[in-house]
Amino acid sequence: MAVVVALGAFLMTLFGGWVAGRVTDRRHLVLGLAGGLMLGVVGLDLLPEALEAAGDEVFGVPEALLLFVGGFLLAHVVERLLAVRRAAHGVAADERVPQVGMTAAAAMVGHSLMDGIALGAAFQVGGGMGATVALAVITHDFADGFNTYTITSLYGNARRKAVGMLVADALAPLVGAASTLLFTLPVELLGSYLGFFGGALLYLAAAEILPEAHHTHPARSTLLCTVGGVGFIWLVVGVSGG
Repeated sequence: MAVVVALGAFLMTLFGGWVAGRVTDRRHLVLGLAGGLMLGVVGLDLLPEALEAAGDEVFGVPEALLLFVGGFLLAHVVERLLAVRRAAHGVAADERVPQVGMTAAAAMVGHSLMDGIALGAAFQVGGGMGATVALAVITHDFADGFNTYTITSLYGNARRKAVGMLVADALAPLVGAASTLLFTLPVELLGSYLGFFGGALLYLAAAEILPEAHHTHPARSTLLCTVGGVGFIWLVVGVSGG
């Protein structure tokens, strides 16, 4: 049943990427929406789940929050190192680094894989739990597909690479759900992963995507798209019961 539901996530992810690719003439709106979706996913979905699953504290701070900060810092360090390396080869340090886009998209694929694992584990618990998780996964996979395509393209990668990462992101929930027939991921490990991934995703949204959305075409409509993206994720979380 989990694999069948994951097919819905597969289609929804592809649809999200298709939408992102079709509105290239409104790039600032796409980036504004992507930033809002990512902010909403991190603050309203990933971080609360991480805090609930990874409850241990390390020197007075929840483990999930430490990993959240660690993910943010690692994303920043990787981007700066790659930018400095390009500058050393005669390329301006402030230009987009394609490897960052591919790395970020690969992280999105990893997240979708975890979504599939969570889906399969939920159905192992029971049909009601599985249905709740299925609703959450399918609805927010639109945002995953949208963000995967947008992030890959934003950093100067060719369209074929963006499409390739989108397809990988769409297939990941299927692979994750099927893998639960063989093993079950510990809840604590899942919570730690969500915290770390949330930090990296927040960095990309706050330091890269949203500034780029307003850099060349500052407009109130871009801000509204960002707010709308956060609102959409809030709606998804509310409908799915958190």
